[in-house]
Amino acid sequence: MLRPLQGLFRSEDYPDLLVGLGEPDDAAVWRLDDERALIATTDFFTPVVDDPYDYGAIAAANALSDVYAMGGQPFLALNIAALPPNLPVEISAEILRGGAEKAREAGVVLAGGHTVQDKEPKYGLIVLGFVHPQRILSKKGAQPGDALVLSKPLGFGTVTTALKREQADPSDVAEAVGWMKRLNRQAGELAVEFGLRGGTDVTGFSLLGHGLEMANASGVGLRFFFERIPFTRGARRYASEWIFPGGSADNKLFYGSQVRFAPGIDEASQMLLFDAQTSGGLLLAVPPRSLDELLERAAQVGQPLWVVGEVISGAGIEVL
Repeated sequence: MLRPLQGLFRSEDYPDLLVGLGEPDDAAVWRLDDERALIATTDFFTPVVDDPYDYGAIAAANALSDVYAMGGQPFLALNIAALPPNLPVEISAEILRGGAEKAREAGVVLAGGHTVQDKEPKYGLIVLGFVHPQRILSKKGAQPGDALVLSKPLGFGTVTTALKREQADPSDVAEAVGWMKRLNRQAGELAVEFGLRGGTDVTGFSLLGHGLEMANASGVGLRFFFERIPFTRGARRYASEWIFPGGSADNKLFYGSQVRFAPGIDEASQMLLFDAQTSGGLLLAVPPRSLDELLERAAQVGQPLWVVGEVISGAGIEVL
């Protein structure tokens, strides 16, 4: 789909475009001067939960995450929304309020936006942020020997799909919603504080899909330890009932040939690692010398972190 754009925006013609179409990263980055670069991103999607306020807040947290995943701080956002004309105005207002209050929590000014009519609601943000040009967090920054650290559990795709099928326990939904609404701000700030260079956020392409983007961009392999990977409370139960969004099957089809699983990991467990996430956590590559101090600092500020694997020489991903 993007092939018609090839050659139209060559990187050598735009020396200040530090991250663009040629990279698999989470946002575009444009150098303003020696001290500042501008991060630009957008993301929006259809409802993943029933409550309109939560939907708006999750969509905003998800869009803001792309800036945190680049090591930046967002400062300005615009709404982007498609709303059915027959949708009660109270519901539309709650979607926008959820997004606005999440932006305010992030210290971001919501300054306008654009809406169109559509048959199904769609909502998200255009987000701008700043980052130092020499401190960009990117998918090409992982090095062999780095530890792989995750800042949120997995399972959001299977839980929200169970909700759509009216098979989800309300407590499982509440847990997943709480995580999806959580900003990646603190995890991103820790990455910058410790000078990390390799990272991404885990969203629609799943842990394994986004992990492969990091591995391929960095020219390394990744090794995950399944028993160390955190999941939301109901995720394994819904996975055992084969409740997954369509994107999870797409992820397995597209990325599966580059992943090697240990024989004891059953198919449902494998699919949990291909599960399409919404507003997932950051996956960070942490040099060994920084790991203990990073985990200690994270505990001090109340930021959950799980050490789920390591960067290795080679290619692809292995899951043990």
